[in-house]
Amino acid sequence: MPDVIRYGEIDHQELTQLLANYQLEVCEGANNAAIPGSFWGDEEAGLVRNKLHLRADTPLHSALHEACHYICMDAGRRSKLDTNAGGDSHEENAVCYLQILLSQQLSCMGREKMLADMDAWGYSFRLGSSKAWFENDAEDARDWLIDHGIIDSDLQPTFKCRI
Repeated sequence: MPDVIRYGEIDHQELTQLLANYQLEVCEGANNAAIPGSFWGDEEAGLVRNKLHLRADTPLHSALHEACHYICMDAGRRSKLDTNAGGDSHEENAVCYLQILLSQQLSCMGREKMLADMDAWGYSFRLGSSKAWFENDAEDARDWLIDHGIIDSDLQPTFKCRI
């Protein structure tokens, strides 16, 4: 198992407060119990409507990634959300970009650790690393987030979900 930050290692209140800005509720399940709404299974976070399901062993990058799917999807998809966030490749890139930005809102994570955890987990980008993608090839993701009002032109979260 890759050495990444896990939900059980962090201040739960900090993540809960961050995601409450998006009306997203963090729901912690019992160790080794199946995670509701988990697309990948195992310890990966799950989504069911406005509930982010996880366990102590859920990687923080997974929790933020799934939360960012919720933030980036339109209201119609959010209202029916159960397990499969769907979306196209542009939205998926925006999700990855936003999870990096939101990691900077958590004292336990930050951008560099998020990028390292994404690489350790096996996120795949054509430039070879999450950092290279974020710094040199993610203009489309950044612009998508700005166009949908999820971040502002200073690359700061607006704490609003896509309409």
